[in-house]
Amino acid sequence: MSVLLGLGKFLMSTNSTRFTPTCSNNPARLHPLRFPGTNKCTNTGSPPSPKIPIFELVKRPFVTIPLFTNILSLDMKALVLTQKDAPLHYGDVPMPEAAEGEVLVQLHAAALNRRDWWITQGQYPGIVYPIILGSDGAGVADGREVIINPAFNWGDHPAFPSKSFQILGLPHPGTFAEWVSVPARQLYDKPAHLSMEQAAALPLAGLTAYRAVFTKGQLRAGDRVLVTGAGGGVALLAFQLAVAAGAQVWVTSGSDANIERTREMGGQGGANYREAEWSKQLQQQAGGFDLIIDSAAGDGFALLPKICNPGARIVTYGGTLGAVSGLSLQPVFWKQLSILGTTMGNDQEFSEMVQFVTQHRIVPVVDSVFPLSAGQAAFERIGKGGQFGKVVCSQLAG
Repeated sequence: MSVLLGLGKFLMSTNSTRFTPTCSNNPARLHPLRFPGTNKCTNTGSPPSPKIPIFELVKRPFVTIPLFTNILSLDMKALVLTQKDAPLHYGDVPMPEAAEGEVLVQLHAAALNRRDWWITQGQYPGIVYPIILGSDGAGVADGREVIINPAFNWGDHPAFPSKSFQILGLPHPGTFAEWVSVPARQLYDKPAHLSMEQAAALPLAGLTAYRAVFTKGQLRAGDRVLVTGAGGGVALLAFQLAVAAGAQVWVTSGSDANIERTREMGGQGGANYREAEWSKQLQQQAGGFDLIIDSAAGDGFALLPKICNPGARIVTYGGTLGAVSGLSLQPVFWKQLSILGTTMGNDQEFSEMVQFVTQHRIVPVVDSVFPLSAGQAAFERIGKGGQFGKVVCSQLAG
């Protein structure tokens, strides 16, 4: 019966909406939408049809049901960005092929990152169209529940990435799809205490936060830590990692409710950065900080050295508010401060992060879950800001 139903779907497939990609013939697979069963990509017009006309099946008695089933499963659903500022297209695209050393992952959930949103705005280097975005994913590969390390080709030096470093979702096809093909070495066991949605919220934010807190920040138990911008996915995971490691952690946020929520999660308090005296409020509460984790930059960054303890570290992983102005270096050198930059992390740090999360049963905060078919609404949610935790798309939701 399932074969007959599949046959009906096959015969009616010419009436379905199908996204027709345009791509290059780059053997490095820089473009995501390659048609299965061939190394060719279409440059203009429609792709070469992977479907065999029904009369050809009659003429070829050697065609078997397994081959026919493979023909029927060439399409999958995905969100595709076709151009700058355009709504994401949800529809059929070709199934990915697993190249040598790669594994197909059936995705159950994929989380959004600010990176994805910047790409839709055209404000990210190396954008190609069309592209399936998405760096975070959780799913099943060969019967194994997995999460994906989105940091590809970090290289041999643990301190900085190689020139071939890439992040899943650009240029490699990403996780806002039903399937993705990734190198087998990028797969890690999903922490058993997490749901698929929670697990999907972990990889990119968790890796970035772990490197910022431990590798760069050299966190020690008992340190007084400030995490700015509580509400964002990386900031919240940095907060959770630091609390689990025995630090005393304060936050900043533009929402008093967010500050209170971090207090309920083990935080010490915080200050609303919309208030003029926010840095003085923090200094009154904490006395001073041994470690500050920041992603905002902007004019407020100039106040951070003033509330640091001697020998403190300031780690920055982003610049949402733009350039820093008014920064005085006197507190930096008199207090022997270190200002350190970081982004993403290496394979060893990803492995350590997953172990730490598993050991301490840390649960990433999920703000909201959207069906993959409503992916455009998920992007609008992150574009408006104000979320507390990660926005997630579910491939299994209706």
